[in-house]
Amino acid sequence: MATARFFLGVDGGATRCRARLRDSSGRELGRAVGPASNIYLDFDEAMLVVRDTIESAISAGAPRQEIALGLSLAGLSDDNEAERVSAALPGFGRVVAVNDAVAACVGANGVGDGGLIIAGTGSAGIARVGTRTTIIGGRGFWLGDDGSAARLGESALRATLRAIDGLEPMSGLAQALGRHFEDDPLRMSRWAADARPRDYGAFAPQILDVARSGDMRAREIVAEAASAIAALANALNALGAERIALAGGFGEPLRPFLPPDVAKRLAQPRRDAVDGAILLAGGTLAEDAACP
Repeated sequence: MATARFFLGVDGGATRCRARLRDSSGRELGRAVGPASNIYLDFDEAMLVVRDTIESAISAGAPRQEIALGLSLAGLSDDNEAERVSAALPGFGRVVAVNDAVAACVGANGVGDGGLIIAGTGSAGIARVGTRTTIIGGRGFWLGDDGSAARLGESALRATLRAIDGLEPMSGLAQALGRHFEDDPLRMSRWAADARPRDYGAFAPQILDVARSGDMRAREIVAEAASAIAALANALNALGAERIALAGGFGEPLRPFLPPDVAKRLAQPRRDAVDGAILLAGGTLAEDAACP
């Protein structure tokens, strides 16, 4: 392909989809935000959101054939899925599709060595050391995502249902969450039948608030999430990642509950997954205050 004049980064996750367009000097030209776009849950729906968000970001008129597109996608697990994603987005000069943890790690640390823990609706750890990239944890809501907002919400709602059913003592946590369902177990069960990870994750801020108030049941459940994040940090260190950043909308709110030594070791990300996708597509980043 001819040398790309524009670089478009897209981060599609379980909570929202973000896109950012930069020129070859790294200057931002446009950005857009769309709804959730997790290919792990619904590929076709996710790609529709990605396409719509891209269209909004490049509305200024950058020609597709001159755009190198970097995609950071939750749920992308292998080369076959990456090729499927690329085929669903024809017309671009180049398409690079990676798991969102990879792009987030590059955004957090640059293209060199480093590690990253993502704690958002889902969770994962990634180490990029030398030529080796290793993703640990995550694995989706049903089998993984320990330490995530969704898993925290699921654990707290389980405890709430047990308390309502008289299977464990009633706690401040159960009282707070039970109000959302009028303390009706059947209503909770019907809600859970259609709930997605982001629906469970939506309870995380309230759960943390209850934990901060001193409720012991909430603190126990939050401590389990913090322990899962600490385990990811230790595993990344063992893989050789020295600088490890903590990212995701749930990461900073959870930081005060982490073991002090772990919280001290976890750095702030330098950039986000959108800019990480731009770097992976071959772009550069302007060093200005407007950059995330």
